[in-house]
Amino acid sequence: MAYLAVADDRKIYFEHYPGKGLPVVLIHGWGMSCRVWDTTLVALQEAGHAVVSFDQRGCGSSDKDFPVISIEQSAADAVALLRHLGIGRAAVNGWSLGGAVAVETARLLGPACAGVVVTAGATPRYVQAPDFPQGNPPGSTAQTVAMLRADRANFLYALSQGVCAVPQSPQMIEWMWSIFMQAGPGADAALLQLDTVDQRATLAALEAPLLSIVGAKDAIVPPDICRAAGRLAKRGSVVEFEECGHAPFIEDGPRYRSVLLDFLAKIA
Repeated sequence: MAYLAVADDRKIYFEHYPGKGLPVVLIHGWGMSCRVWDTTLVALQEAGHAVVSFDQRGCGSSDKDFPVISIEQSAADAVALLRHLGIGRAAVNGWSLGGAVAVETARLLGPACAGVVVTAGATPRYVQAPDFPQGNPPGSTAQTVAMLRADRANFLYALSQGVCAVPQSPQMIEWMWSIFMQAGPGADAALLQLDTVDQRATLAALEAPLLSIVGAKDAIVPPDICRAAGRLAKRGSVVEFEECGHAPFIEDGPRYRSVLLDFLAKIA
């Protein structure tokens, strides 16, 4: 197992699959791990891409007791990982909260970012503002974290049941739940950030092409948020998965992989 020390003696777990094609960084959603990308990973490898994935602080096989866990720190970890691996130019693909991490990673990479994919991404904002009617009511993630901390196991099981709009097998729900249960309570700090994060200026200044993948029946990240991300980016585009919820790569894997590979082929 490969680890990178990113904060004193605390480490993040990562996987690196070399390839001759454009490297792609896969950034999972809140509380999950790089395992959620396994079918996407295989498709990327078969297409010749190098792939880097990692477990964010507090999640999966990474250390749980980081003094700081945040969207910005996860993005900094992604950049540090690319530098550690000697990768100069890469595309990033972030799911859910990982979408906000991907946008911040792109900002940090600057010209070294070949492109950005936000998959049901919680960007540019997760909550409403006077000039941003999309999203959830202010304070909603604080309420979510309060419920999570009151009954972690049952809350995360219910969340696993609500990820997909397309019906999934009991085994798939149990699998997602098992990944969620690996995350430590410290990871909640990044989730709390969704009450305040605002990446509209970052998206507007982004030079790299951006693809926002929308689950039109998403019950976790309101679809209008994802549509707004595609509109705000200078070189943004939007692809809708009309029957999918929060995880198009699970709910309609073949089409998701086709859309992703087509975007990567255009920016390689």
